[in-house]
Amino acid sequence: MLVLAHISDLHLDGTERATERAERVRDLLWGLPGRVDALLVTGDIADHGTEAEYEEAARLLRLRGPAAPFPVLTCPGNHDRRAAYRKALLGEPAGDGPVNSVHVLDGAAVLMCDSSVPDSDEGELDAATYAWIEETLDGLGGSVPALLAFHHPPVALHHPLPDAHPLRGPGALAELMGRRGEIVGVVTGHAHTPAATVFAGRPLAVGPGVTWSLRMPWEGEGAADRDAPPGLAFHVLDDEGRLTSHFRVAL
Repeated sequence: MLVLAHISDLHLDGTERATERAERVRDLLWGLPGRVDALLVTGDIADHGTEAEYEEAARLLRLRGPAAPFPVLTCPGNHDRRAAYRKALLGEPAGDGPVNSVHVLDGAAVLMCDSSVPDSDEGELDAATYAWIEETLDGLGGSVPALLAFHHPPVALHHPLPDAHPLRGPGALAELMGRRGEIVGVVTGHAHTPAATVFAGRPLAVGPGVTWSLRMPWEGEGAADRDAPPGLAFHVLDDEGRLTSHFRVAL
């Protein structure tokens, strides 16, 4: 059984508010009494994509210095900037290509995919990323359960804000998933609201936002609820290949 913690949309910007909310979630996770195999961070880590924001994120998430209690896996969102992300967050040479990575954990694989599009709030898994997904799954032998994680949900969430900046061309992703039975589900961020649905016949879990929560149209005026506590999720991939998601807040 694989247990994955999941946070998204920290939007670190150097302000005390953003830092305090991210630290609140981090401290809850670091203090868990039970086993977590990894933490997924699905984009919009920085608000402006500056090196200083990623340096703060690296310190906060312990990507530098003392190690976190479990692996911390990240992917970019539309607010992130690839060159600064690589340099200041990952400690890699700066570059403008997609930031994709695979992590094998306890018999399952997590593919952290880059759905960011430079200079756009919309998302897209480009040809290079689709090729990388196929090659990665082939390299795993076609039998290892695999979870895809990226920033932009591939479905409408019934709010005009996230739905105005969708993942482009979700049909290509659905076609890939139709051919790759080892993909057990998809987790994303971007929408600042916890949501659960189905895409291409597999579970799709949208993680809540750390910086603020989305108020749905039937919940009242204004989209951003800045007073709601930061959210997080836990995803459990069991030995039968079933993905189950639990949502929490950090009080």
